Amino acid sequence: MEKILTTLVQNVKENIPGYIAISVAEIASGESLASDSADTSFDPALACAYNVEIINAKRKAIDILGLKESINDIHFKLDNHIHIVDMSPSGEYFIYLAVDSNRANLALTRTMLKKYKQELNEVL
Repeated sequence: MEKILTTLVQNVKENIPGYIAISVAEIASGESLASDSADTSFDPALACAYNVEIINAKRKAIDILGLKESINDIHFKLDNHIHIVDMSPSGEYFIYLAVDSNRANLALTRTMLKKYKQELNEVL
């Protein structure tokens, strides 16, 4: 699994325009399995711990509303960043990706992330 995570991080880092940071984390603990950042002041592992709270809040809202749905991804557009939380098919792990909104395109970023995470999805 370590090789798959390393390959995912490398592909995203080298091929997604505006790359800032990536982390793959467990939802149960918020613990990062792999992470990387092009900005030394940006800690994607820490961001994952907080994103678990967002995922759990959204799951609770879905449950309270009685929806028979699952979360595929969540994205946030900030002033200068786009943050994507992309769920594994099992719902036990997620990929957190931050890109520069001035250099990235949300649709292209999501498409490329989907391409690079296929092998990881088979393991997780």
